[in-house]
Amino acid sequence: MCGIVGYIGPDQALPIVLEGLRRLEYRGYDSAGVAMLDGDLAVVKREGKLSELEHALEVMGPMPGSVGMGHTRWATHGAPTDANAHPHLDCGGRVAVIHNGIIENFIDLRSDLEKRGHVLASETDTEVVAHLIEEKEGTLADRVRETVSELEGAYALVVLGTDEPDVIVGVRVSSPLIVGLGVGENILASDIPAVLQKTRTVLPIDERHIVEVRASNVRVTDLDGNEVELGPFEVEWDVARAQKGGFDDFMLKEIHEQPSAIRDTLVGRVSEQGLLAMDELHTDTDVLREVDKVFVVACGTAFHSGLVAKYAIEHWTRLPVEIDIASEFRYRDPVLGPDTLTLAVSQSGETIDTLEAARHASRQGSKVLAVTNTIGSSLAREADLVMYTHAGPEICVAATKTFATQMAALHLVALYLAQVRGAMFPVEIVEIVNRMRELPGQVRRTLRLAQQVHGIAEELREARDVLFIGRHTGYPAALEGALKLKELSYVHAEGYPAGELKHGPIALVEEGVPVVAVATECHVYPKVLSNIQEVRARGARVIAVASEGDEEIAAHASHVLFVPRVPELFAPVVVTPPLQMLAYHVAKLRGCDVDQPRNLAKSVTVE
Repeated sequence: MCGIVGYIGPDQALPIVLEGLRRLEYRGYDSAGVAMLDGDLAVVKREGKLSELEHALEVMGPMPGSVGMGHTRWATHGAPTDANAHPHLDCGGRVAVIHNGIIENFIDLRSDLEKRGHVLASETDTEVVAHLIEEKEGTLADRVRETVSELEGAYALVVLGTDEPDVIVGVRVSSPLIVGLGVGENILASDIPAVLQKTRTVLPIDERHIVEVRASNVRVTDLDGNEVELGPFEVEWDVARAQKGGFDDFMLKEIHEQPSAIRDTLVGRVSEQGLLAMDELHTDTDVLREVDKVFVVACGTAFHSGLVAKYAIEHWTRLPVEIDIASEFRYRDPVLGPDTLTLAVSQSGETIDTLEAARHASRQGSKVLAVTNTIGSSLAREADLVMYTHAGPEICVAATKTFATQMAALHLVALYLAQVRGAMFPVEIVEIVNRMRELPGQVRRTLRLAQQVHGIAEELREARDVLFIGRHTGYPAALEGALKLKELSYVHAEGYPAGELKHGPIALVEEGVPVVAVATECHVYPKVLSNIQEVRARGARVIAVASEGDEEIAAHASHVLFVPRVPELFAPVVVTPPLQMLAYHVAKLRGCDVDQPRNLAKSVTVE
């Protein structure tokens, strides 16, 4: 969730650290701070956005040093205040620590430290780490290693010390950490965009490893001190792809990037015969033939894409599919084994709930297939099989193009399972793949609805509650539409299976309540119309998303957004862009920050 940047090299560190933090703003945060090492440790930190920190630095004047680090904090322990912002120092001001994640046993550690005479200045769990390191002896890496043995939780730490001014020490226990490898300089960070100002060669730090970063070299050891070799990779996208490109906001840019993102996700995965060629999975197809049950684990938007996958896998392969919110998965004691396949879906590949769910599945003997957008992520490295979504960098906290590409990738997985298991005729697979190839153009057509969507948003800007309804694949589309509206505009919105309205939620419908109905062409379309009639009879204002050429729907809705006709399993791919635009415009009209909604973070790395 939080952002970490550390630089060591020949240049002044402060501008590089600030630029790195700026590129990590999308992760969500409520305070920021920096520490520069130039003989002594100098620390400046401020509540609020990065601009508040930059203003404070301007007032203070130069902050020299070619070794430094910075942090953007998303509050967990202690309110977002100057005192609770990172970095945190030990008693003598000789050790500085920044931290992502949670130290679960910090209360006991803090109590013991205070009994030994330490004075702690914040409410955070992070500060105890600096004071624990203060008590240790040996090299900075040794002191960090000994300290980690006392910590419980999921975290990443980065440490500076005045005793060793030529090294930055990082440790990873669940939360992501990477090193950008330069020439005579290196950058430690929590995510790739922060290092692209200097290099595109990235070394991901594995779970439970410690890294010592110097200007001339990088050394990685395990928690026992044994040196390990890790392989770097080259980032294929550049900084330009993480800029706004003429759009007012990253979200609007990323909504419009969906056609190309879907196309990129399909490229290279289809043979000349039109069948699927999934060599990237690096697995014997016999493994997939022996699967007799599929589990899907994900959170938030990724969960909604997983729900779409459930419909596709069951329909095309006839395999039973269970889908779980990842944070609940392992606590219900699911029945897993070698004959099960677990699909773990996460944009960042660092979502802690999804990671832990995948780890639990793996421990139970299930094969894990990761669907992620991030090469070298924890989920990608730990899974048995990996499928990348090729969406490119997504900066806006609210997912848009990654949702579209997750659905496309999961459709490919479903078709591939059907192909290797002989559940469909080859000609059927070729026909469906050809229909998938039409999706980028069809999504592009939905983007032409922008002006109409803006007009509807004008009517919804003062709404207190909005209901979203749908059946079959219209249900996950409704869930995603509601999530986007509440994420961005802070309007209370809920998505429901349309048939469930009369089992309780219809009590919420009164005169003028907006109801967004996903009513695209499908085998339950007449039932959706009946559900629309139920809410209209109670005074609801209906906004329908329907298939082009539907001559009946206009009689049942105040507004209709017509999207291209597609097979019903693909409907959420064309339905969600106008729902994303609706949430975007309502949020803008209400004066909300669409790229960084309050209280949210791009990658949720704490449980």
